[in-house]
Amino acid sequence: MLALSDVIHDDARAVVEVMAQMGISVWMATGDNGRTAAHVARQLGIVHVLADAKPHNKREKVSELQAKGHIVAMVGDGVNDAPALAQADVGLAVGSGTDVAIETADIVLMKSALRDVPTAFNLAKKVISRIRLNFFWAICYNAIGMPLAAGIFFPCFHMLVPPMFAGAAMALSSVSVVCSSLMLRCYKPPPLPKPTGKCKRRSSREIDLQLV
Repeated sequence: MLALSDVIHDDARAVVEVMAQMGISVWMATGDNGRTAAHVARQLGIVHVLADAKPHNKREKVSELQAKGHIVAMVGDGVNDAPALAQADVGLAVGSGTDVAIETADIVLMKSALRDVPTAFNLAKKVISRIRLNFFWAICYNAIGMPLAAGIFFPCFHMLVPPMFAGAAMALSSVSVVCSSLMLRCYKPPPLPKPTGKCKRRSSREIDLQLV
């Protein structure tokens, strides 16, 4: 008897667990048969499985989840993933995948590492938080600086802000926002925890993570 099987990524189960901790429901959509898909899902701790799926089945599943009000992100690397990548709210293609998948996706993971999937979500949250922080400080800065430059204190204290200082303050506000954004260069991906369960090094020939 001869048995053939691909190898599951060492960090695959840890990635699934991190997604669950982030409040993301993980689906596996694969063209393999139900027994193979169920076997891999048990090893990775995935509850939701779509097996024997053709390209249009994956796209229809994404549409079904979107119709229920979910925001769907699709991770794939093959030609058969392209329809689902296009349908999803956010498509993530693995850099080692096909050209069709890379062209269709919104985000391309340059390495063939599943750990980059939660990193992409975490980095997106950091960027949005930084943008909101920049807007907050810019609004506060201008809310204080513009009335001062307009002479709001002149009737009471006979104080005016010289134009050169007003211009310097405006330039300083832009510099502060840029410096705040450059702090993202110090970003470090969150470490993956050690898997809580044992993961045998066997899988089906195709693993597609559909993140909801």
